[in-house]
Order: sequence, then C-alpha cells, then structure tokens
Amino acid sequence: MAQKTSVSSISSVMATYGRFPVTLVKGKGSYVWDDHGAQFLDFTSGIATCNLGHVPDVVKTKLEEQLQNLWHCSNLYNIPNQENLAALLTANSFGNQVFFCNSGAEANEAAIKLARRYSQKVKGTDSFEVVTFQQSFHGRTLATLSATGQEKIQQGFAPLVPGFSYLPFNDIEALQQLENLKPAAVLLELVQGEGGVIPAKTDWVKKLASICEKNEILLMVDEIQTGIGRTGTLFAYEQYGISPDVISIAKGLGSGFPIGAIIAKEAAAKGFEPGTHGSTFGGNPLATAAGIATIEHIVDSNLLTQVNEIAEYLENQLIVLKEKYSFIKEIRGKGLLIGIDVDTNALEIVQKAIEHQLLLLTAGPNVVRVLPPLTVSKEEINEFVEKLEKAFQSI
Repeated sequence: MAQKTSVSSISSVMATYGRFPVTLVKGKGSYVWDDHGAQFLDFTSGIATCNLGHVPDVVKTKLEEQLQNLWHCSNLYNIPNQENLAALLTANSFGNQVFFCNSGAEANEAAIKLARRYSQKVKGTDSFEVVTFQQSFHGRTLATLSATGQEKIQQGFAPLVPGFSYLPFNDIEALQQLENLKPAAVLLELVQGEGGVIPAKTDWVKKLASICEKNEILLMVDEIQTGIGRTGTLFAYEQYGISPDVISIAKGLGSGFPIGAIIAKEAAAKGFEPGTHGSTFGGNPLATAAGIATIEHIVDSNLLTQVNEIAEYLENQLIVLKEKYSFIKEIRGKGLLIGIDVDTNALEIVQKAIEHQLLLLTAGPNVVRVLPPLTVSKEEINEFVEKLEKAFQSI
C-alpha cells in the first residue's frame, strides 16, 4: 500500500523572491487576473518581458503550430526556426551572427566569454578584463553579478569572478581610464533599469564608442531590458548613433517564453568556434518560434510608431502628476521604460497600487518603474493614471 505524503504549510520553493500577496493565474493584453478573479492592470509586463502584452495571438498561434511538430532537439542538428530568427535579428540590427541561450544572464555570460576569447585567441593578447559601470545590473549568475556595479547584489557571494572593473556612469572624464586599462571589452546598459531607470547621455556614449574603436576594445551593449522595442526603436543603441560589436537580448524576445541571445559583428563572432560555448535548450524550436512571431510582428506592423506616440502621451500625463504631487522629483527614461523618482518610499507606492489593482515595480528605494506593454492604449494609460493617483493619495 502506498504511503501517504504529508504536505507542509511551508512553501517548497526557495525563498529567493520577496513576493507580493497576489497569485496570478491568467493574462491577456494589458491585464492579469488573480486566483480570486480580480483583474489587475499590469504595468510591469513581467519586468519588460511581455512586450506584446499577455498571451498575444500572433505568438500563441506560432507556438501552437510548433507544439504539433517538434519541441526540442540537440544543437548538434540544424534547427530551421533558429536560422530564421537569427536572420531576422541580423537583418534588423548591426550584427552578422547570433548565439541563442535561455535568459538575459546567460546572454551576458556568453558576451563575457566571447570578449575574453576574442581578445586572447583572435587578437592574440592576454587581456581578459571587462569594464562595466557603477549602478549597472547584468544578471544573477556568478560572473554577471560580478559584472554588476552594485555591492548589494554581490554581498555574500565572495570571492567574485575576477576581471571586472567599474567606472562611473555618464562621466566623460572617467572614460579616459580606458586608455590605460586596455580591457577586452566594455559592457553597458543604455538605460540603467535596476539601477534607477537612468538613461545614458548621448555625448558620453559617443565618446565611449570612439575610445573603444580607437583602442580595439569590444563595445558590448546590454539590451536585455531596453531591447525588442521597449525604448521606441527595436534596440536602444539605434538612438545613440553607434554600432556596437555585441549586444545581449532576452526578456521581450519571446513574449514571455524563455529565450536569450547575443548578436555580434562577424569579426567579434570569430571568438567562438565549435566546442567553445553551447546551451542544451538555447535556440530550441519552441523558443525560436516565439521569437520569430514577436520580431516579425514588431518589424512588419506599425507598432514602434505607436510606441513613440503612446510614450509621449504617457510622459505628458506623468508630468501633470509631477506638478500636482511635490514628492515626485523627476520623470525619466526612454520610450515605455519609465522611472518616477520620488522622495518617499517607492515600495510603499507599489504596495498601495496593488490595493487599487495596478501592478508596478521599483528600481531602487526611491524609483517607481513603469513598464506597460508596447501595445498599451490611451484608455489604459488613463486608467493607469487614475489608479496611480489613488495610490499617491493613500500613502
């Protein structure tokens, strides 16, 4: 007779997340529903992941077709969806070749490995250092948290992976240190998301790109949160007049289905050859089906024009709130990646917003992060403003 298994009242899931008291079971468009049937306006988009909204029909259809054929096979064989998605990404970017993985952290891991190997095996130098920037965020793996320029992310994980140094963000004078450091690569976010939604200054970025080109330093842009249309162009680097050597992407690439990638110029991609890097699940038929549907819809539709128009409308609505509430210090960001800098507790605002059935995020202790889907309507923004104001009034 089978022995009964007792179920503990304590969750079997490791306590790595500070969860809000909401259990989500359904989503469509800009809305999600909890296990009691309550509807929430979701302005987190799964942390900039559900860029086409929840369960977008164009992606759902493509996934359902693929589910009937093949879910997974080894990367030892050709995968048509992988080839097609890579072609889409290179056709719509600076790059020539793509490596697929499963997440943003893995994409940055791949970029870091590529930079080291390119430097040592292609250029023939002994350089392995990667320069990043203070308040950056590049992931939770041991190498990517070592690359992250925030001590709070690194605490308790010593010794960190060697080979990373950090310069102040948006500081032109500090860039002169690159001339002496001669690193293998520089890795940066063009909008620091977790670091407070802080956009890079155009003159600083152009100076950085110039120094990298002059000194043959790989310029690598972390587009994990800014990419796939979030800032109003398919990739944020397009707005800065630069051509990186490598970008890392994930989040919005699969509309919620796990996928990550790096896109590289042909010269940089020579750092990888068979046996130097890989991923069991990276670029599998299901993930790349989601990616193809997502990218095709963004590129072939008028969505990016709509994003820029709706972002301007949202910013104007937030400026009105700023004039009304003195604790709002600044509205900043790019496209539909927006930070509301406040001189009060941002987490308290997020918690009060939940009471009014609105989902938001923080980006540090004093920044409320706003990430609606790219498909958001003016009516939904008006609803957001109404709910946000109720949250403001209750703190």
